[in-house]
Amino acid sequence: MDHRTKEEQVADFLREGIIAGAYPRGSRLKQAELAEQLNLSITPVREALKMLEAEGYVKRDSYRGASVVPFDPGASAEILQLRLLLEAQLVQAAVEKVTAGDLQELHALEAEFERAFSSGDRATARGVNYRFHRRLYDIAALPHTQHFVQILWARYPFDVINAAHERGNDASSEHREILDALAARDGSAAIFAMRRHIESGWNVLKSETAQSD
Repeated sequence: MDHRTKEEQVADFLREGIIAGAYPRGSRLKQAELAEQLNLSITPVREALKMLEAEGYVKRDSYRGASVVPFDPGASAEILQLRLLLEAQLVQAAVEKVTAGDLQELHALEAEFERAFSSGDRATARGVNYRFHRRLYDIAALPHTQHFVQILWARYPFDVINAAHERGNDASSEHREILDALAARDGSAAIFAMRRHIESGWNVLKSETAQSD
């Protein structure tokens, strides 16, 4: 059973869409269209956009309404270090709480990610990748830490990283390493695997940026 409010469900739907690239950076988010798409009233959509504005995913003004915030490339190095710190705490806590049912769900999401990437559906793969990490960090039951991580994700260029040709294959392998460590309840191995996963994406970003210069 989903215990989240409608506003929280809409906010999570939009976070995933922004990270997956379904709502490109700089694009407008029209409340009426979103409400119709989700078969909801305007109110939960409006409240969800307020939540995402506070987290840094969207910005609003009186002329254009809500739009997806562009990335700040200059902030990425600092965000990387914060991600490494906070996501290590989340994965350590998840190791201590994970159940067989949790692992089954995570393996199913990893398999879905691999299928999407293999079929060339990068947008779906990015969305599933978001759900994989979100589900993993839900297990940690550290809501304040997870909230700060979501704020960091708003400012991280996942679309550039995941557009790289071989990134999906590497990410699948890295996900499996994380899951193996979780299954073994090996906190040190899980933290190492998560750090390697994050740093691997960072190295892809640096390579892609260098090629575009």
